[in-house]
Amino acid sequence: MTGVKKLIGPFRQVIPMTGLPLKGAIPDTELAVISEAGILVVEDKIDSIGKFSELLTDFKGTGTEIIRLEGDHVCLPGLVDAHTHICFGGSRANDYALRNSGKTYLEIAKAGGGIWDTVTQTRKATKDKLAKHTVKLAKRHFKNGTTTLEVKSGYGLSVDEELKMLYAIKEANEILPIDLIPTCLAAHMLPKDYPGSVDDYLTEIGTVLFPKLREEGLAHRIDAFIEESAFSAKQIAPYFKRAKDMGFDVTVHADQFSTGGSEVAIQFDALSADHLEASTQKEIELLAKSKVIATALPGASLGLGCNFAPARKILDAGGALAIASDHNPGSAPMGDLLTQATILGAFEKLSNTEVLAGITFRASAALNLSDRGQLAKGYLADLAVFHTNNYSEILYNQGNLKPCMVWKNGELIFDRHKG
Repeated sequence: MTGVKKLIGPFRQVIPMTGLPLKGAIPDTELAVISEAGILVVEDKIDSIGKFSELLTDFKGTGTEIIRLEGDHVCLPGLVDAHTHICFGGSRANDYALRNSGKTYLEIAKAGGGIWDTVTQTRKATKDKLAKHTVKLAKRHFKNGTTTLEVKSGYGLSVDEELKMLYAIKEANEILPIDLIPTCLAAHMLPKDYPGSVDDYLTEIGTVLFPKLREEGLAHRIDAFIEESAFSAKQIAPYFKRAKDMGFDVTVHADQFSTGGSEVAIQFDALSADHLEASTQKEIELLAKSKVIATALPGASLGLGCNFAPARKILDAGGALAIASDHNPGSAPMGDLLTQATILGAFEKLSNTEVLAGITFRASAALNLSDRGQLAKGYLADLAVFHTNNYSEILYNQGNLKPCMVWKNGELIFDRHKG
């Protein structure tokens, strides 16, 4: 065994999230808990997990750095947030106030608010300003335990402006200690200032922007908003076909206000179908039979004051459920994954294990990442550590119990004691 070695512990409990199914319901009786444990890290990966006292005996005096924890600590895998929009300009605080005063999403959009307001403000912002704002919001996420964070474009809505956003996300990723996973959401809506048709716009994005994404490695994921106010299933089909033919992974904003998007996700073997607040039993059963990860976005439900995705029904039907924050300036400004996941769990009657699976290894699957979301040999040493002696306290406190330490790739990137 070569490389820098660290032994971290003792943890009262390590929750490895191993041995659990990707799909379907999971009772808490299936959750593995390793007591009085230590984690041996070599370079950026986990080498082994076992009794801290035994590991200490084996590795003390061997050049292994011993990082001894005092008091009660529980360790989870670093959280994975598989759906955010944290690269943007401006604010939509006025939209939020109008919604709470009774205005509808469409009424606000017609009055100059909505997505187009954010597009206007994002276009005015420089790449550097967008990158700095993305870094600021991402820091909030990793202090709350998230070590992998998906970030979408989609507020540029032209080839040049989408590129600006993706360059900003890349710049932010180079600064941050956590991983930002970029996704191209140029098909967020038809830009109001576009001179051609919907088909013209999607063709231009596919033929001009897609090759640039491949050449410069700016994104390997393509997303689209399938909705009455955005793009129809018929309109988006050639767009996704082009993306798949070019080797991109696809994901879908699906079934938020009306159905149809989840069926497109299944048709094109999308990694995930996200939102699903409008999904009926038909869509639930189709998703459950597919390989598509159903991603619930409780932050959008809280921000819009609407129903949650039918998470319980998805799990009981045999589907794979991830949970993401949807952190965005319009409908989901909170951006606190753990808080939102616990709220969803309470309303949808999810077991602790189902909630934790949704923000760890099942969320990793929604990003097509197989090296994180679990604590096991060969996985990235991404750790979210909490001051408690019982993992159940983490969800019981509904997001109010924050991580005291966060590790990414075997490095301590946040210690709440030090600020």
